[in-house]
Amino acid sequence: MFRRTFIPLFALVSLTVAALAREAPPPAPAKPPANWSQAIERFATRVAARHGWDARELKSLLKQARYQKSIIDAMNRPAEGMPWYRYRKIFLQPARIDAGVRFWREHRRLLEQAERKWGVPPHIVTAILGVETYYGRRAGGYRVIDALATLAFAYPKRAAFFARELDEFLQLLHDEGLDPRATLGSYAGAMGMPQFIPSSYRAYAVDFDGDGRRDLLHSSADVIGSVANYFARHGWRPGGPVALKLKPGQVPAAASDELKPSIPLARFSARGVGLPPGVGPRARGAVVALEQPDGVEHWLGFDNFYVITRYNHSKLYAMAVHQLSERIRERMHERQDTASD
Repeated sequence: MFRRTFIPLFALVSLTVAALAREAPPPAPAKPPANWSQAIERFATRVAARHGWDARELKSLLKQARYQKSIIDAMNRPAEGMPWYRYRKIFLQPARIDAGVRFWREHRRLLEQAERKWGVPPHIVTAILGVETYYGRRAGGYRVIDALATLAFAYPKRAAFFARELDEFLQLLHDEGLDPRATLGSYAGAMGMPQFIPSSYRAYAVDFDGDGRRDLLHSSADVIGSVANYFARHGWRPGGPVALKLKPGQVPAAASDELKPSIPLARFSARGVGLPPGVGPRARGAVVALEQPDGVEHWLGFDNFYVITRYNHSKLYAMAVHQLSERIRERMHERQDTASD
């Protein structure tokens, strides 16, 4: 895609520009910033030179991207800005827990294979997909090219980050044969059931079904394997704990609310905290403070809690994944016990 002018273009490129214009939805009523076209021109020239692509082809493709004001609005009101007691209610619902059990049962073989290979248990992988997209039901309705262009060229606060992600997405079109006409995602340009941004897709997605492609849009096997691989690459500790609720008086003095474990666990033991098995004597923890209607509750976050925050850098997100995973596992075991009676 976007090859040098003396090398024939892939068929997808020649179809893409016309198809985007033909199949794209009507333009949003909000107008893009005044420098929108110039920003696209500069970006395309720079990126084409970096990768040896045909700059004209790249500009033609990017000019089909449409500014979406609703994306800017969504970026300015993330769910992670809620207090914990409201955020929790979004994900810890009986219907989502039951759907997680069904997903686990349907994909038991793949989840168990992924655990054997990467050490990440089925309830964690399932909970990630439950929080991210309700097991694929809500994977996003924005064209990724629209989302990334809007944020790269009309959201100064994080324009540099999303410009890099747009570059990664353009490379992904070539690497995986994705079609920008059909590649939909979140308002932040995250794709598929696991909601990988383009750089994560390229770095951590795996071909777990062995068909020669890393397909996070259609392959449940690739989705499950990719989430497990992501966690393993970020330091998941097989069999290790995630988090433990603390009682009043068990929080060490001057404990910070940092995500990375930095407090020696001996300080918690000295305050009567019974540490779970598998925790080494030199391990460290983090204090996680969560807002409740009647005050603040505190949790002890272990290394695996921190790994979950590498997927989304939010303590609310990580705790939602942890608690949803525990509910799914409990419900799964309840149904197994009932079936054996």
